[in-house]
Amino acid sequence: MEPRSASEDTGRDNAHAGAPSGAGVAGNGAPRKGVAESADATAGLAPRGPSAPASRGSAEAEAERRRGVRRMKTIATGALLLMAVVFVLAKWAGHAGAGGWTGYVAAAAEAGMVGAFADWFAVTALFRRPLGLPIPHTAIIPTKKDQLGTSLGEFVGENFLSQEVVRTRLSAVGIGDRLGAWLAEPGNAERVTAELATALRGTLTVLRDSDVRVVVSEAITRRARSQEIAPGLGTLLARIVADGGHRRVVDLVCARAAEWLEVHSDSVLQAVESGAPGWTPRFVDRRVGERVYRELLRFVTEMRDSPEHPARDALDRFLADFARELREDPATRARVERLKSDLLGRPEVQELIDSAWSAVRGMLVAAAEDERSQLRMRARDGLLSLGGRMSADEQLRRKIDGWVEGVAVHLVTTYRDEITSLISETVAGWDAEQTTRKIENQVGRDLQFIRINGTVVGALAGLGLYTVAGFFGV
Repeated sequence: MEPRSASEDTGRDNAHAGAPSGAGVAGNGAPRKGVAESADATAGLAPRGPSAPASRGSAEAEAERRRGVRRMKTIATGALLLMAVVFVLAKWAGHAGAGGWTGYVAAAAEAGMVGAFADWFAVTALFRRPLGLPIPHTAIIPTKKDQLGTSLGEFVGENFLSQEVVRTRLSAVGIGDRLGAWLAEPGNAERVTAELATALRGTLTVLRDSDVRVVVSEAITRRARSQEIAPGLGTLLARIVADGGHRRVVDLVCARAAEWLEVHSDSVLQAVESGAPGWTPRFVDRRVGERVYRELLRFVTEMRDSPEHPARDALDRFLADFARELREDPATRARVERLKSDLLGRPEVQELIDSAWSAVRGMLVAAAEDERSQLRMRARDGLLSLGGRMSADEQLRRKIDGWVEGVAVHLVTTYRDEITSLISETVAGWDAEQTTRKIENQVGRDLQFIRINGTVVGALAGLGLYTVAGFFGV
């Protein structure tokens, strides 16, 4: 009979099924060293701890696999017992004079037992030591688990994470064509936009405003201090003066000045009178104030109404000269830089820079939450446009395929060792006994067919050899 009966395996599997976490503990109840819960989450082979209980569906599937393995073990062991019974009966019948046919049956049954025992040994040697004997090259999975993990990692690295395999596979997939057709669908573009909006909201929620404000303020201040602004301002001012863009500002200033003078004549008179010497008569001060007011109002009104006023020409020349000095005069540029440093050092300016992030964050969050916001609508329209272009433009598709292949190859070649080491380290962290039981539950049912086939093939081979030997009189 088989040294490890099906009933023994059944009782052992039931014990494991009744205590899934107990399989990873030693006899004293302490946790078994080396069990990696992360590997359990990844491959389902390490024992699950209390913090990660197996789901109902996976537990039921595992129980069903154990029942399937037990059934096949029972059938395979039954075939071995059947061969033994047939062999005994055939020998007994032969000694009783039943005829020559008993020799054929006995030979077939004997060879069937040999085949059954041989395949039982081969299958059992994968998972444990047959009969508990320290036979070399047995219990392969529990004793060679780490080497198998290393070999598996090397196999994956050489056959799945090579540059040629990645390029060939991605080239056959045609990512650019598929992505373009997918993005061209309005529903898909809307879905991508919604996911991007959710990611944006999540990112803005996680970031602490105080930290971001410090980074933004430091970046803006450092950039402003390191960049000389006078030449740029000079170029911009020269362009504005050349295009006449400043004239609208002059028109506005003159119009508002004229309106103000017409309404606040008393303020001008009072200012002139208060600045007059104390020994002058009051009526003289008033007459002077009135004259100053009339001349000032006339000057502003003429400047407002006459585009060719000399004061306007003088202002144009002044602005043009100032723009040139900003670009070329070292003294003017130095004064501008000092003014810039003074402004950046003022608390009001720093508070304004700090508040910029809060304003931008609020606008982004509001736009991301609003399905009809310009941000989301433009993002969706952009994705639809990109999808249409990718579907119609073969050159763009090839370019995108090249980008994707380049990124994938870079990731594979850069992190291949980390990926393969993750596989080998994960396998090394599995508990040997639990791993053996899990693998046996996964493939043990098919392995029992080997035992059944060995019994049948052995019986047929024994019958054939006995027949050939009898034919030749051996």
